[in-house]
Amino acid sequence: QLQLVESGGGLVQPGGSLRLSCSASGFTFNVYTITWFRQAPGKEREGVSCITGSGSSTDYAHSVKGRFTISRDNAKNTVFLQMNSLKPEDTGVYYCAVGLFRSCSLSRGDMNHWGKGTPVTVSS
Repeated sequence: QLQLVESGGGLVQPGGSLRLSCSASGFTFNVYTITWFRQAPGKEREGVSCITGSGSSTDYAHSVKGRFTISRDNAKNTVFLQMNSLKPEDTGVYYCAVGLFRSCSLSRGDMNHWGKGTPVTVSS
């Protein structure tokens, strides 16, 4: 059974850092693109960053480019999202999802399966 489990969220001050993890099971991990999304209170879920199965290609939303870094360890079936220089507007629940296609996508409609999310709060 395909499963995604996010971890690493928490409360952090503005300017701080967090590292999120997405642990996967139940499918051939190194074939599939993984995308991180976030959803702030009262807002739609938005794509943050994605990485292809081999890790050779990545993409970022404009709002996080230069601050967030996505990576993956296929030996451990895990994708990471390193978040630096965090801002209050980065607050939300962060989800990882498995992509339908081999190419990177930040679109919700291109996802096949979702984790349950991990909350991130950036506040002083």
